[in-house]
Amino acid sequence: MPSVAATDSTFDAEVRQSDIPVVVDFWAEWCGPCKQIGPALEELSEHYAGRVKIVKVNVDENPGATADMRIRGIPALFLFKDGQVVSNKVGAAPKAALQSWIESAI
Repeated sequence: MPSVAATDSTFDAEVRQSDIPVVVDFWAEWCGPCKQIGPALEELSEHYAGRVKIVKVNVDENPGATADMRIRGIPALFLFKDGQVVSNKVGAAPKAALQSWIESAI
């Protein structure tokens, strides 16, 4: 299951109303570290298919969700469970570190 792109208008439905945990990646096209973790997140979305949803939010195209979550630096990752943030992480990390972060939060 590939990652899902969320917008200001779909954020609540994709993230807060999800019946499984959601990792939200706030990113931008011009962000080097965002591009570094992109492939790892896609692989993890396959690994966790049906158990954890990976949602990507482009900060340039979605200022509402970005402001709502008080994003100051990207990549910014948030893990939601039952509509609430249970963990967050800022900056790039290797796939193994991202996977252990997800595992510890779910």
